Amino acid sequence: MATFHCRSAFISDVHLGTPDCKASYLLDFLRKLRCEKLYLVGDIVDMESLARRTWWHADHGAVIAEVLDLAQRGVEVIYIPGNHDAPMRGLAGQSFGGVKIALDAVHEGVDGRRYRVSHGDEFDPEHVGRTWMVHLGEVMHRFICWTNRRVHAMRRRLELPYLPLSIIVKSHIGKALAYIRAYEERVATDARERGLDGHICGHIHFGHVRDMAGVLYLNDGDWVEHCTALVEDHTGAMELIHWSEQHAPLGRASRELVLPSPASALALAPLTRSRLDLGELRPAA
Repeated sequence: MATFHCRSAFISDVHLGTPDCKASYLLDFLRKLRCEKLYLVGDIVDMESLARRTWWHADHGAVIAEVLDLAQRGVEVIYIPGNHDAPMRGLAGQSFGGVKIALDAVHEGVDGRRYRVSHGDEFDPEHVGRTWMVHLGEVMHRFICWTNRRVHAMRRRLELPYLPLSIIVKSHIGKALAYIRAYEERVATDARERGLDGHICGHIHFGHVRDMAGVLYLNDGDWVEHCTALVEDHTGAMELIHWSEQHAPLGRASRELVLPSPASALALAPLTRSRLDLGELRPAA
């Protein structure tokens, strides 16, 4: 089995316990992952959904088992709960099965850059409270998730690769994009005020690598819609990667260069058309 080597990996918004979770892709990623640090950046188990109804798949339990196995093999695993697994915040400072629970963290890259790591729900405006979904509407969001499941199931039967349907939808809804951009500004401003080089978060289900006036905004995306992780390589460069039948690099931020995630391109074409080797993410001559 081929392995994927990196120094650090960041995943969030897995939402185990919901039918929308793409646990099989995440399980494949974790089984191939070889890293020193793994950050679970919130909403790993959707306790909010499980409180309403019990739904669990064998792959969901396998994901938890794989995380615990990584911790037992010496990987430093830090679990930063989000708003959907908020009860875990009461256990901050404790460790279970080798997994450390914290409210947030400061990650220092191998190149010396320092990033605050948090789920990101603290940046929701008080009058909004529940991310971009408020603008889009709960009914529309549920319809998108339902449609995404059906399209995904059909494409798997036809042996076609994963299609990021929701990013296509989000990228064509002005209010959703406006909310995302305003959210990114709030996160970057906070990192700047703290004197940090950037912020790593999840929460809004929209992976992105973006330089904002010298501060890096790094969103690791999710495993419900986009199936993305943020990884730090052994030079300190941060890369956003999509992981399904087709692996695709979506953005890279080294000290010398920031190549943003091609959200607009992905909105118009399946990931299969944008497949690249990580080494190809370089500036044009």
